[in-house]
Amino acid sequence: MAKYQKISCILLILCACLIAPAMAGTKYTAGSPELSAYISGTHEFSPGKEVPLTIVIENTGLNEFKFVQSGIVDRDDLPNTAKFLTVRLQPGDAPLVVKSDPQMLGDLKGATSANAIFTTKINADAPAGTYILPLNLSYTYLYTAEQYGVDTIQYSYKTVNRYVNIPIKIKPDVSIDVLSAVPEHLNVGTEGYVNMKIKNTGSDNGSKSIVKIIRNGNSPIIPTDSSVYIGEFPAGSTVDCKYKVSVSSEAQKQTYPVDVVVVYQNNEGDFVTSRSDTVGVPVGGKADFAVTSPPAEMNPGNKKVISVEYKNTGDTTVKSAQARISAVAPFTSNDDVAYIGDLKPGESRTVSYVMSVERSATIKEYGLDSEIRYRDELDNTYISDTMKVKVKVSSPAGATALLSNPIYLSILIAVIIGAIYLVYHFRKKQ
Repeated sequence: MAKYQKISCILLILCACLIAPAMAGTKYTAGSPELSAYISGTHEFSPGKEVPLTIVIENTGLNEFKFVQSGIVDRDDLPNTAKFLTVRLQPGDAPLVVKSDPQMLGDLKGATSANAIFTTKINADAPAGTYILPLNLSYTYLYTAEQYGVDTIQYSYKTVNRYVNIPIKIKPDVSIDVLSAVPEHLNVGTEGYVNMKIKNTGSDNGSKSIVKIIRNGNSPIIPTDSSVYIGEFPAGSTVDCKYKVSVSSEAQKQTYPVDVVVVYQNNEGDFVTSRSDTVGVPVGGKADFAVTSPPAEMNPGNKKVISVEYKNTGDTTVKSAQARISAVAPFTSNDDVAYIGDLKPGESRTVSYVMSVERSATIKEYGLDSEIRYRDELDNTYISDTMKVKVKVSSPAGATALLSNPIYLSILIAVIIGAIYLVYHFRKKQ
């Protein structure tokens, strides 16, 4: 009985297989990708800017005819899928540079989109206007699929290489070029002026314009008066501006950078800042002095007028200069300031001081501190670095030695007194 039941189950399964329909497959007889592209966000940009362009690529391609029936083997790809999509942005005739390489986006199915980001640099002198960027789209899609028998399909693909125009707009702006930067009384450690000639090389007419100079990084040139109001600044026009700046005392005699910008009101009524232009400003050497006279000579216990020669070894003229010497033990002075006056670069001047040296002074060469207080061309007061005035204290010689020795001086006085007494006594006897 069990044997007959088992046979019956097998027959039922076989009948079910014969009665059930075969699995249905899907076939598309028409369709292809339809790609379009546009910039996500704004498409207006200013000259001199580096901007990332986000380009959206959309596939709106449709599969037009679809068949579902038994005996059809499903295709691996759909006709409206863009396979191996590669996107390349080109500048065309637009005044910009595309810095990014072509991008592989893979497969883009119908009714989907993908983003490609390209880094671009707008030329600083780009004229205002609308430009077209060619976007190259390269992809492959399923063109036909022929089925042979019940299990074999032959695929035929087609490669497409087409361009899509991407419009961008470059806005008008004020762009500047510093034509010259001429220093005036500008030296290391002092204040001075910089005279600049600035041209609007952009395509916009600036209103209510202010030309500013800005310290460039750690440049030793530091603006004191940094803004000049010029009002209207038409495209192609040139203006002259004068700025007061200071130079760090740590600077050297060379050219240092300064940044220049213009803050202006554009044609939309907004206040914007132009791109900066960097210009080099020559800086002269600092005012410096040297003592060029030989060491003054003095003897212990001596009071004497010493002469000291000062030379302007710097690059700038000093005005109303006064020299001062610091008299320290064993020296004293009631006259330690001397007037020099104006001193041009390379010019020397000799002044005098009344100095006294103690009788107990050690025989050797001394160095006394000296400095010069002066005014620059802008009437600012400065004090020079400390210099050394050399004074050589030496032993007296000859009659000076006798007169400076107290023992010899006492004997000499005694001899003189004795001689006077003898003369007086001799004359009295006569």
